[in-house]
Amino acid sequence: MSGESKMHYYVNWAKERLDEMDAALTSLEAKVPQVKADSKMKAEQAIADLKRRRDEFASLAKKETEAGEAAWQGVQTELQSQWNSFEGQLQTYLESAGKQIEQQRATFLNIAAAQAKAWREAADTFHHEAGKIAAAKRADLDAAINQMKADAGQAEARFDKLKQVGSETWAALGAALAESRKAFDRANQKAADALKGAGSGKAV
Repeated sequence: MSGESKMHYYVNWAKERLDEMDAALTSLEAKVPQVKADSKMKAEQAIADLKRRRDEFASLAKKETEAGEAAWQGVQTELQSQWNSFEGQLQTYLESAGKQIEQQRATFLNIAAAQAKAWREAADTFHHEAGKIAAAKRADLDAAINQMKADAGQAEARFDKLKQVGSETWAALGAALAESRKAFDRANQKAADALKGAGSGKAV
């Protein structure tokens, strides 16, 4: 894959994870004032730990974006590990919230909104890049972008169904988010591959 198209993949991937982290933290912080006094310190500590993990991820992603594709290849596994740690700690916190379904639901809605935004922004990025490519070379990229938009619509429809049900456990909500995230990664990769394939025919 060409450096430029691979960087689009990496940047979209990292931004999607950061948007989810920010959405989760926003949701958790909004509920701290409602937590009982004996649990408040524990909640604040958990949020501080999640912020630290988010900040480490953001710092490394920013550094590697500035360094380029070769640097990304060297740290992709580390970034994935940092993401997994954040996600695992978030899941533990939400599951320990027990019957605080409202907290789980609010967090799900915030993360689902962040995912939907990431889908749209990635599609827009690839659409912008498509404008730089000669029309004759653009068919696969246009198809990948259209598929990304369709997949985004399907993900949002699934989230809407879960919103209406209202009684799903965090495990079920988290599984829906993970499924959407995997679909995003596949669509992002497909669009980046199509961009690479079309890149040899850039408009002059």
